[in-house]
Amino acid sequence: MNGFSIGIFDIIIIGLYLVFITWWGLRHAKGGDAGSYFLAGRTMPWWVVGLSLFAASISSTTLIGQSGDAYHTGIAVFNYNLTGGVVVMVFFAVFLLPLYLKSGIFTIPEFLEKRYDRRSRYYFSAISIIGTVFLDAAGAMYAAALIIKLIFPAADLGLVICIFALLAASYTIPGGLSSAISAELIQAVILIAGSIILTVVCFTSGGGEYIAGLMQDGDTAVKLIRPMQDPATPWLGLFIGMPISGLYFWANNQTLVQRVLSAKSVNEGRKGVMFCGFLTLLTLFIIIFPGVIARNFFPEIDNPDMVYPTMVMKLLPTGLLGVLLSAMLAALMSTLSAILNSASTLFTMDFYAQMFPKADSRKLVRTGKIATVVILVIAAVWAPNIGRFDSLLKYYQEMISYIAPPVVAAFLTGIFSRRANANGAFAGLISGLVLAVILLFFREDIFGNMHFLFMIPILFTFSVCVILAVSRFYPAPAESKLENTVFSYSEFKEEGMELKNVSFWNNYRAWGAGLILLSALLLIIFS
Repeated sequence: MNGFSIGIFDIIIIGLYLVFITWWGLRHAKGGDAGSYFLAGRTMPWWVVGLSLFAASISSTTLIGQSGDAYHTGIAVFNYNLTGGVVVMVFFAVFLLPLYLKSGIFTIPEFLEKRYDRRSRYYFSAISIIGTVFLDAAGAMYAAALIIKLIFPAADLGLVICIFALLAASYTIPGGLSSAISAELIQAVILIAGSIILTVVCFTSGGGEYIAGLMQDGDTAVKLIRPMQDPATPWLGLFIGMPISGLYFWANNQTLVQRVLSAKSVNEGRKGVMFCGFLTLLTLFIIIFPGVIARNFFPEIDNPDMVYPTMVMKLLPTGLLGVLLSAMLAALMSTLSAILNSASTLFTMDFYAQMFPKADSRKLVRTGKIATVVILVIAAVWAPNIGRFDSLLKYYQEMISYIAPPVVAAFLTGIFSRRANANGAFAGLISGLVLAVILLFFREDIFGNMHFLFMIPILFTFSVCVILAVSRFYPAPAESKLENTVFSYSEFKEEGMELKNVSFWNNYRAWGAGLILLSALLLIIFS
């Protein structure tokens, strides 16, 4: 970090940005009632949903983690955004999202109660809160601290984390989801524009020739499809592992799905998810490729989490440097803001509101604000410990590979099987958790050095089998449990007939088909 320098003009730009985004978030606060505070009144159009979803998803593991992984292993890390991202988004928008919105839920665990019972809801909500605090919130704070320490190398890591946390909380706690989304719209624009600027600088400074040379030589660094023995992303893992973890991230993650729940209609929510999918495809060019190009410019980088910050600090002139650092902070602030609001929603609606059913909206909002403060403090205390792991991306992916499969199994089995019941779901969740804990500590003793992407389908299949098997020993669920919680092929077919007369612009299935075709094209080009 000693080789970095930053001018006073860039520091002023960053300072002005932080002041502006705080003011902007507070200006758009809506916290009068629970619906406004936690779901922004369910009034958001598709383009707001899409931009907000993209800004919230470009977390520390994407901006910092994926560029660092691309530096060491090549563009294969983009598969997490492709088969584990864009393809999953299409599936989510078509099959799951309408059930979420029609059921009128505030939280994703609430859906499990509507489909099964409270046991599954409490289990998943607790798991989600723990994951949100120790994975998402702590990761965002740690990544932001790395960036700020580039500007002020002598600053204490813990102090930097606390300051960043307070900035994000300053508008998230008073204004709720509406403030978070309003800030995310600005941050999404800054992030996209700033990342495009860095990409152009990388390619025009010789990076374009470097990538062309790698492609001409058939270098694995520019291949999405890798051999089965590849230590980073074996090809089979792209199709049997990543989609499951991707479903957890995009379809079961309160932080992201909460943005979709704020949509003013099912159609607006679907188009918002599809719009986010198109933006996510851009990450190959504005995050992944710059990470690969950094190999040529800075071959001496040891810490993968420093790749993206190094490019920003060393490649950009005064003025643009301040803009790009603001873009990085924008991504991390939007992520942290989204995390704080979603975690407080989980605690308030899944626990407090259940224990005190007579609590009015004012008490729910106050409880949400208190929960946000507590979550913030815990995450800030834990964040410095992330530095002990190899990288942010490895830290996040490994943990998700154990948490996700049983949860995804419970959701998919419940949505596509009318026979799955509450006892089966709870048995699948608990047994899946027990197996995950065993594998966490004894994986090498049982499966040797098997890649974690192959562990995901094993846990998923085990959980599905337990859910279906145990369900057979108990009565089928009541019809009330299947209303707006189970996929209906007849409704899907009827909707398809109606969409034949709908223009491409308003046909979400046409958007989805376009995303799938573009994803397939990228896999072919970089295979």
